[in-house]
Amino acid sequence: MQININGTAKDLPAAVTLAQLVAQCCKQPKHVITEVNGAIVPAGDWDKTSVKEGDAIELVSFVGGG
Repeated sequence: MQININGTAKDLPAAVTLAQLVAQCCKQPKHVITEVNGAIVPAGDWDKTSVKEGDAIELVSFVGGG
C-alpha cells in the first residue's frame, strides 16, 4: 500500500492504524498532531482510523525551545 507522509511517498507492507503509523514514525507521539487528507484527526481517534491506499498524511511535531 502506498501513502504520502509529509509529502513523501511511503510503501507500507500491510494495513495499519494511524496510531501504529505515528508510533513507527515519531519518537514522541504525545507531541504530534495528525492530518489525514486535509482533516485533523484527534489523538483519541488514532486507534479507530485506518490508513488507506493513497492517503495524504501530515505528521507535525511540536518542538520547544528558547
